[in-house]
Amino acid sequence: MKGGDQQTLLHELSGEAGWMGISSDEESEISESEIDDYSETPYLLLQNGSYKVKVNGQLRCPFCSGKKKQDYKYKELYAHASGVSKGSATRSAKQKANHLALAKFLDNELAGHAEPVPPPPVPQLDKTKPNPGEVYVWPWMGIVLNPLKDADEKEVLLTSAYWFERLSKFKPIEVNAFWVEQDSIVGVIAKFISDWSGFANAAALEKEFENEGCSKKEWTERSGVAESKAYGWCAREEDYNSQGPIGEYLSKEGKLRTVSDISQEKTQDRNVVLEELSTMIAMTNEDLSNIQYSYNRTAMSLQRVLDEKKNLHEAFAEETKKMQQMSLRKIQKILNDKEKLSDELDRKMRDLESRAKQLDKQEALTELERQKLDEEKRKSDAMNKSLLLASHEQKKSDESVLRLVEEHKRQKEDALNKILLLEKQLDTKQTLEMEIQELKGKLQVMKHLGNDDDEAVKQKMQEMNETLEEKKSELEGLEHMNSVLMTKERESNDEIQAARKKLIAVLTVLLGAETEIGVKRMGELDEKPFLNVCKRRYSANEATVEAATLCSTWQENLKNPSWLPFKREGTGDKVKEVVDEEDEQLKKLRREWGEEVHNAVKTALEEMNEYNASGRYTTPELWNFKEGRKATLKEVICFISDNIKTLKRKRT
Repeated sequence: MKGGDQQTLLHELSGEAGWMGISSDEESEISESEIDDYSETPYLLLQNGSYKVKVNGQLRCPFCSGKKKQDYKYKELYAHASGVSKGSATRSAKQKANHLALAKFLDNELAGHAEPVPPPPVPQLDKTKPNPGEVYVWPWMGIVLNPLKDADEKEVLLTSAYWFERLSKFKPIEVNAFWVEQDSIVGVIAKFISDWSGFANAAALEKEFENEGCSKKEWTERSGVAESKAYGWCAREEDYNSQGPIGEYLSKEGKLRTVSDISQEKTQDRNVVLEELSTMIAMTNEDLSNIQYSYNRTAMSLQRVLDEKKNLHEAFAEETKKMQQMSLRKIQKILNDKEKLSDELDRKMRDLESRAKQLDKQEALTELERQKLDEEKRKSDAMNKSLLLASHEQKKSDESVLRLVEEHKRQKEDALNKILLLEKQLDTKQTLEMEIQELKGKLQVMKHLGNDDDEAVKQKMQEMNETLEEKKSELEGLEHMNSVLMTKERESNDEIQAARKKLIAVLTVLLGAETEIGVKRMGELDEKPFLNVCKRRYSANEATVEAATLCSTWQENLKNPSWLPFKREGTGDKVKEVVDEEDEQLKKLRREWGEEVHNAVKTALEEMNEYNASGRYTTPELWNFKEGRKATLKEVICFISDNIKTLKRKRT
């Protein structure tokens, strides 16, 4: 953003006192992905002083003015801003953007207010203060030299255990003794731990020998033959670079370091640990936020499932009610149509009788006219007989349709009653099982708590046992009744399937593809796409022959059980077989004859695989041609009742 644009934006936003208050009801929401971009505006307001972070020398969060805690230290305020911007699941996206801007502002503008990390304390040894520039051997080591006068002392003094016990008050972690041949002395190196407590122990060793007049200075300034006593000091650069076994050991096991270097290294290590801990805290907050988000999503999903279940139950009840009302309307319509047909038939009978009377009155006409009247009489008689036969057939058809409607209504009511009874029995069965388990638990408790001599307890246990046996008998009765109902349900399903087969056999001649409801042979190719393609390639006479030949060839291919152009899709219970578009024969068919013919063959394959995958031959099925799906018994019966006159004319 350019300088002029930035100043203009600051000028426009400086007067908006309530732009980013605690309440978010008056603000438009932003998404999580817009937090970084959105945080630039509150950051500019923090820079120009519209939001005060430092008030009366104290640091405060300008976006949490209603909180109980107001004053923060720099680290506390920075942790608060970082935590809300990264890991708070209860804060809105705008609040996260505000606190992200606050964290950037603290990091960029108020970094000087951060409390300095105190350096690790350097141990003070009485009045001796370590020189920060003085070079020591690190890890800290102490040197003890003991001249020998008596050869008998050599074996004892060369034992590391002896010196470890003697120097134990200085807490060394390792003691090594060496024999310095040229000076006839025993050299001892005591190693201490590498932290400041180890330095304090090494300095204490040096101080004690100094108080006894046996420091390094006395060792260096000794004259003549030294006394048989020990001299000790802290190992430094001069000892590290000395010749002999002591110098070799120091150069091998340690290295030269100053106190300031060690102090700086400890400070850096401490800062690294603090950074790692801060990172771990931030990651923990993020994990907590993710867990809260997952919990909220799971709770919402569960609530959604419960709502869907409730809606499905309400929809089922509403649909059942609609089906009952529709059945009543259909039955009433059939009865009304029957009454109208009867009235019309009676009217025509009366018209014929009136016409016959008129013809009888005209007997005085000429012979030719008399012959014409005789012919008309014969025709009238024939029509009368036809009408009587039609009336008789109509009555039979009406009775058959009414029986089908009543049977359908009875089967529907039986199915609904069975469903309700099964649900009730399931609830009763579950209740009985719970009561049986409760009685068993009570019996076990009374067996443990009761006294064998307590007659009241025995009587109570006997009553509970009798109640338990009654509940078990009721449960067995319910299970038997449930088994009987399941058997009846299977028989009802068999009857429905038998009714479908009977309707298919009877209506094959009466119904066809030109009606909304008819009989379709599943797996049979539609000749229309083949004829359309052949008309574009051949003459009118040749197109019909070529289309019939091509359709017959592919119908035989469909019947071939060795050709299986299918593949499986999905996993688990959702796996299903679909037509393999990459099958070579299908690809060749599409290239040679086009998409329309290919889709017709694909549709026939899908139907044959669904209805008769093993036999690979066509199967008749009641079909709703208007909606392109399998027709229900209800739709077939309604269609027959609505179109009974048309079907009669086809039959006669």
